[in-house]
Amino acid sequence: MHELSLARSIEAIVWRVAGERAVSVVELDVGELRQVVPETLEACWGMLCAGTPLSGSRLEVRRIPGVIHCLECGTETRLGSAPILRCNSCAKQSVEIVSGEEFMVTAVQLEE
Repeated sequence: MHELSLARSIEAIVWRVAGERAVSVVELDVGELRQVVPETLEACWGMLCAGTPLSGSRLEVRRIPGVIHCLECGTETRLGSAPILRCNSCAKQSVEIVSGEEFMVTAVQLEE
């Protein structure tokens, strides 16, 4: 379960940003190609933050779809749940990933 180590990395970022201020929400962009289960990440966050000043804060995960661009025909294809890196239009495999590999803290909302 790599979600726990990801939650620890998020925690380090949040501490750096928030300092001693109370945090209500941590917003994340997570690409579908990262193989992160948002529910598991949120559960790990809750476990990690229990009994700390971050207790009660929550993660808001925005899923970023996997999208590829075909270098042969120029078509952009949104990948499904079983990503196959092949153009849906011409079936060529010379593609580049446009999105879906993101993993980024985008905002930290502080308590009033």
